[in-house]
Amino acid sequence: MNLSYFDFVFIGGDMRQIYMANDLLNRNYSVTAYGLDDSLLDPRCKRSLSFEEAMNAGQIVIAPIPVSKDGMHIVSIHSQSDLTIKNLCNLLTAKHKLFGGVLPADLVKHCDTLNICYQDLMKQEEITLYNTIATAEGTIAEAILNSTTNLHDSTCLILGFGRCARTLAEKLNGLCGSVTIAARSPMALSAAYAASYGTISLSQLEEKIEEYDYIFNTIPALVLPKELLKKTRQNVVIIDIASTPGGTDFNYAKEIHRNAKLCLGLPGKYAPESSALALNNHILLNI
Repeated sequence: MNLSYFDFVFIGGDMRQIYMANDLLNRNYSVTAYGLDDSLLDPRCKRSLSFEEAMNAGQIVIAPIPVSKDGMHIVSIHSQSDLTIKNLCNLLTAKHKLFGGVLPADLVKHCDTLNICYQDLMKQEEITLYNTIATAEGTIAEAILNSTTNLHDSTCLILGFGRCARTLAEKLNGLCGSVTIAARSPMALSAAYAASYGTISLSQLEEKIEEYDYIFNTIPALVLPKELLKKTRQNVVIIDIASTPGGTDFNYAKEIHRNAKLCLGLPGKYAPESSALALNNHILLNI
């Protein structure tokens, strides 16, 4: 999409979008926002009074990551009744190019039908890999905040060995006395072993799970049901970063007084400025 100038429109979002808007303003781009008003948002940013007004103000539309959590409403710091996927579809035109994360299927179908340019940021490998850094650091921060003991000299179990798990394992390795990877795939276990981590199969969890002080789940499936939770240590800390609803039976964990927490959106919570710069650099290379 070759344009002689760029006007950016932010619709909803979290602190990442605040920092993205500020950074673009510092690069002398024109920026309009709706559903993103915050004391940290640069005063130079134009605040639209309606969704429609915002969409008419520019060509490059920046949506949140994820765009929506319920498939209907667009995520925003300040909830606006008209910030919906349906309204976004109605307001998008061929002049727009849309960037956002985890684009809903209905939105993608609409864009394809009307030949509207779009890009799902969470399907871009470089963004996904960069995101694992903030996710890993945020995960460790959550573990420290939710524990009364040190990570130092503790035993840590990571469920899964995908992108996030690999970065998390690398960061944890210098803090914990022991990092073990549990996975189902022989290839994943081989990769973990080659990286010098301890390894166990998911099928071995029942007999091994009581050995760990910290458990980090990255698998988006129920891998910590009642049967396994009841075998964990009483003072275990479980940090689940798998997509909603996570991979832990949180109701049962609460019932038996296990410290288990689902932690989502960690890049936006712990490293919004760093994440914003990475996102902007990518977007500016793809418009």
